[in-house]
Order: sequence, then C-alpha cells, then structure tokens
Amino acid sequence: MPENATEVTAAGIARLAGVGRAAVSNWRRRYADFPQPVGGTGTSPSFALSEVEQWLRDQGKLAEVPLRERVWQAVAGHPAGAGRALIHVGCALLLVRDRPTAWLELAGAPDERMAALLPQALEHVLTARLGPEADGAHGASAPEPAGVHTAGAHEPGGADGADSPESARVHVGGSPESARVHTPTTQELLPSVPLLRAAAELAAGIGAGQAFEFLLGRQLDANPRQYTLTPPQLAELMVDLAEPPKDADRAAREQPVRSVLDPAAGTGALLRAVGGPAALYAQEADPALAALTALRLALAAEGPRRAADGTQRPAPGPTVRTGDTLRADAFPELAADTVLCHPPFNERNWGHDELAYDPRWEYGLPARTESELAWVQHVLARLRDGGTAVLLMPPAAASRRSGRRIRAGLLRRGALRAVIALPAGAAPPYGIPLHLWILCKPEPGVRPAADLLLADTADLSGPAPDASAGPGRPPGVKAAGGKTPGGGRERFDWPAVRSAVLDAWRDRADVEGVSRVVPVIELLDDDVDLAPARHLPRPASGGGASGLGEVRDRLTETLRLTTGLVPPAPVPVEPAHRPLTTVGELARAGALFLHSGTAVPGSTAAPVLTEHDVLTGAAPTALPPVGQEAPGAAAADDPVLLEPGDVVVPVLGGGTAARVVDASTAGAALGRNLQLLRPDPAAVDPWFLAGFLRGTANHRQASSHASTAARLDARRLQLPRMPLAEQQRYGERFRELAAFEDALRTAGRLGGRLVQGMYDGLTDGTVTPG
Repeated sequence: MPENATEVTAAGIARLAGVGRAAVSNWRRRYADFPQPVGGTGTSPSFALSEVEQWLRDQGKLAEVPLRERVWQAVAGHPAGAGRALIHVGCALLLVRDRPTAWLELAGAPDERMAALLPQALEHVLTARLGPEADGAHGASAPEPAGVHTAGAHEPGGADGADSPESARVHVGGSPESARVHTPTTQELLPSVPLLRAAAELAAGIGAGQAFEFLLGRQLDANPRQYTLTPPQLAELMVDLAEPPKDADRAAREQPVRSVLDPAAGTGALLRAVGGPAALYAQEADPALAALTALRLALAAEGPRRAADGTQRPAPGPTVRTGDTLRADAFPELAADTVLCHPPFNERNWGHDELAYDPRWEYGLPARTESELAWVQHVLARLRDGGTAVLLMPPAAASRRSGRRIRAGLLRRGALRAVIALPAGAAPPYGIPLHLWILCKPEPGVRPAADLLLADTADLSGPAPDASAGPGRPPGVKAAGGKTPGGGRERFDWPAVRSAVLDAWRDRADVEGVSRVVPVIELLDDDVDLAPARHLPRPASGGGASGLGEVRDRLTETLRLTTGLVPPAPVPVEPAHRPLTTVGELARAGALFLHSGTAVPGSTAAPVLTEHDVLTGAAPTALPPVGQEAPGAAAADDPVLLEPGDVVVPVLGGGTAARVVDASTAGAALGRNLQLLRPDPAAVDPWFLAGFLRGTANHRQASSHASTAARLDARRLQLPRMPLAEQQRYGERFRELAAFEDALRTAGRLGGRLVQGMYDGLTDGTVTPG
C-alpha cells in the first residue's frame, strides 16, 4: 500500500456502499478476497480506501464513489490529522472563491510544483481575509505570528485600524506554537495537494462555503464528544431573538452594520447564523477550533466585491481571537450591539479566586458553582447601553439558591428581560430542557422594566397530535403522532417552537400554557426562582375542562369505527403446506428491489420516515430546514425516496413490523435502520408481502442475534408462492388488519388524553365529581 494512503473504517465502507455495518462484517466473513485491514484495532480495523473501492466495483456493489465522500475520506485519512486537513482545505477554498483565476493556473501544474507555488497564493488571499503575516518570535517586542495576534493587542476601533470590518483576523493569546490560521508551507501542503484538488472540484458543484460546511459537519459528526454544538435551528432562533423588537426605534432597526460578539464561539454556529451586514467578533479558548471558526465565517461571508475604483475588495469579515474569555477577555473595550453566547456549563475552574475583584461583577461575585452567572455578567459588560444578549443556559441557573442574589439584582435593574424554557432535545445535553435568557443592558436614566417574560415550550416538542399518516387508515381515524418516548431530536418540531418563542418575545403577552408576563415584585422572594414551569403551569391534558368534551366525542367516534373494524372470528383449519420462496430469490428474479435507508431528519429537505414512525404508525418526521443543515447531520447522498406500494421494515429490535407506503407518505426519504422492498405490482401484491413479513415465525428464522440486539436479514424472509389473484385476497385481509391496528392506536391515545384530563380537572377544581 502506498505510504500515507487514505484509510477507511467499516462505517465508512457502509456509507460508500449504502448498506449497514452488518453487511460489511458479512462481506469480510464470506469473501476471501475482501481487503485486509491496514490499521486501526482488532475491534475497529481500518482499510485502504483504494483497495475497498476497487473491491466494491469488482463485486458490482459500487459504480462510483460520490465526490463528497471521496473528499471526506481524504480529510479523515490525512497524515496530519483531520483538523489540520480542514484548515488546509479552508485556506484553499478561500483562494478558489476569491481568486478563481489564480487557482486554475495553479491547478494545472504537477503536484510538486503546485505545492511550491501555493504558499504565495494562499498568503495573498489569507492576508486579504485574515490580516498580514509576521514572524512568530517569542518575546514582548517580537512581531506576532502569521495571522495571529496576542489577545488584547489591538482593540476594535484602535488607532491602527487593525480590527476594521474590512479584514478578519485570528488573534491567539499564548505562545506562537498555538494552532492558528497561517500560510502553510510547501512541505505541509505537499500531502494535501490531491485533497485540495478534490475539494475545489466539490466547491465547483456546490460552492466553496457549502463544501467547507459539509466537511466540517462530517468532522463534528465523527467526533461528537469533542465539541459543544449549537444546532443551526437554535442558532437562528437566538439570532432572531436578538434582533430589535418591532416597536424599537426606527434608526436602530435600519442601522446598516451592527457589531455582534460571541465570547464562547466554539464552532462558530451562532455567528454563522447572523444575516445581513454585521461586524462579527468571536473568542474561543481552543486555538485549532478558533482557526476553523475563522475560516468558516470567512467562507460564509460574501465574496470579493468591486469597489468604485474597479478593484476587488473582500467583504467585511470576522475578528476571531483565542484565549480564556473570563480570565483573558480579548475585547475589554468592545461595546457590542448584540451578544450571542452558548457558554460551557457547570465549570468549577472558571477563575473564581483570581477574578474576585473583577469590575464585570456589577451584580455580585458569582459563586464557584455559578459559572453561568459569570458568563451572564461578562456578556452584559460587553454590551452597549440598550444592547441585547441571548444566552443558552442550563435550567439549574434559574433556580439554584447560590445564585439568587445575582438573579435578584438582574431583575431589579431590568437587565433580565425573559427566560424561555425549550423542550428537551433542543441542544446538547439533549435530555435536559435548556433555557434561553434574553438580557438588555440598562440605559442610564431609563426606568428599569417592571416585569419579566416567562415562557415554556416543552409541550410543543412533538408534531401535531392529529397529523395524518399510517397505513390502511379508515375515514375519520387520525395517526398516533405524539412525541417520541423519552424525547429526542427525531421528533422535535422546530417550526412550532420557533413560532411560539418569537411570538411570546415580540408580543410580550400572556398566552395560556405558553407564556406569562410576571411582575418583578412577585419574583423577588427568598428563592428568586425564575424557572418558567414554576410560574406557568402546563395546561391540563386535553386542552383543559373546555376541551374534554371534544376529546370524549372523538374517542366515542373512534371506538365506533374500531368496533366496525374488528376482524371476524377466525375459522381453524389444518396447517397449509405451501411452496415457499424468499425475498432474496424474488429480488434476484427482479420481482422486487431492495434498498437500505441512510437518511436522518435534517439531512435532506424531504421529511424522513424513521424507525419510530414505522413502529408507531406516525407521519414521516418533517424537519423543514430553517436555513441550513443540522450540524453532524450530513446531507444524505441521493436518499431513497418512498413510492406508493413500497413496503418498509425495520432491521433492528427483533419485533414484527411492516408498513405499506400510501400517498400521504410517498416522497419521504427512507431513514436509517430501515429496509425498503419495492415489489413489481404485476408480480407481488404489496399488502400480501407486508402481511407475510410480519409473521412471528418468519421474523425469528430471518433474524440474527447479537449480545444486545437482534438484526433482521430481509433477504431471508419467506413468502408462499401464489398467483397474483390469490395474493390480493390475502392482501385485502392484511389491509383490514392494518386499519384496525391504527384505529386501536388512535383510541388508546385519545383515551389517555381523556383520562389525564379528567384527573387534572378534578384536582385543579375545573371539573366537579358530580
């Protein structure tokens, strides 16, 4: 194998071939010529990508590796690591976008020549976007390293103009050896040249910014525990909340360029969501992450624009610095119009002892356990008078006794304007319902606000409970719908949450079960508990006493329909001995086609039929993109779209389930852990197929069992050989059973709502026992 050849794991092979990882394990056992591991470990081996591609082609399992997949595999297998490879790619993509002619000239040279010429070309574009490069010697009097400046060396608006919006810089506090955006050398670039060529080819199809977003998203997805992510939908919601409200001064709304700061930038998701002209400022403790963020924001900005004199000038770019924000603030003189922040949670070593007399603690020194309240006060210190900040906070920060004095100070001075509870699943950690705090810096001479907006959107986390979906539904019977057991991201209804939050903030009105404007005087008790759930009781199940009558009527009608769908009493007969075939044999004969699902909600514009949807009869999970792809949810390569008559079965779990796709489900993408069987209607009836696939004995003989789970091999599922007319007789009975099953689900859901609503009404006094 050539030195430094790209390696790929079993998961990568599965993604290349569009199959599950179990299929890759099966290939390794069955085929003696399957490529041997070249690295990794015994439990997680890696293989040479070129050998894997050739084997897949020889086996007819791969026509061509998608370009985006080849680029990602090259990034993941880069000898300097994926992080360094992404920095090289980001620098090259800036050149591709800002100086396409120069790139084309370089790309025509051999690899060695291209690597020798690239540093000068990259230096030109990085200087335009990231500032000039200097020598990186140590010492206070030494010049600063390339594109890197010590935190605090140049402040926005300084006399040297270093931080004007016309340039973007990465400032690093600490030694010059810190990871940074610098002009790569010829030796550093030589192993990256094939990768850079492929990345430029990808950018030609989808754009430089989108190409970098895809690769960065794959890196975040591959290393989820290394990063604290802010989902793009949440980032856009926080940006919208920070916009001037509809009754704000007209001049403030029409301000052409506003300054936006993120003091805990992470991957740059919050600043990436900012639209319109804005001067962006960011600080991040990790130098390597700061470099990626600077490149991400620079690539997200518009390309060069033509000035009045005919020259090309870069658009306003971000100012990114590294360093510990609380201990070494990089922007001590900045007065930003807006601050967006997703701070680290539950930090004990945030500088409590060193910062005891810091002037930022206007509302009191935060306790050692209250690092989040230190971030709140830091954010307020970096706002201009009247500026707005939006922070993502853990729910404990609203009620811990150790922080009550600071919370009281924020209320008395009118700095805290709203606390909004999000449903669990909005952002990591996904099992906790996080809060949004909206703050406004008090203006001298302006009377503090006398109230606080409290909102709770926990009940908006699932889809509309009556969304139509599911196989074989009789007229008048709705789908089960509802939230995924235990919450989770797949059933998160962002449009409903977004609409409710924005309406609550902009209208500042009392909405039953959603929001309440509470006088500050009511909150200034011994606890100063600002958790919305404490002051905004959730509405009773079923919509309160007034809605219980409607729920009861719907339940009665559903039960009537369900009674009519009860199957007739079965007539016992002797077991039939019928000739059998398998799904695999039908597939080889062309009577049906098999497809494996790869899509996840958010990876495609279409709704995704998930495993949960199949098991519960719910509608496909719709996550309309609110602006961009979710981080870590890489866009699916040619997702399988459902057609009427398709049969979908889950491959994990060991249960018996099959769903026939109807017109309401057609067009959705096939999700992970699902197998699609697309029968030829002239040879196989879909309802006949789905019915026999649900047989318990059939599932048992077609499933393999690991230590913790069972996996279904759909090719081993058996069917009796029957003429089409006989199949359709069975299929009609299976269709009736599916309709009955769906009606039972709906009746169970409505019955649960009625029972809980009665309990709530009797206990809160809105319903009397007589």
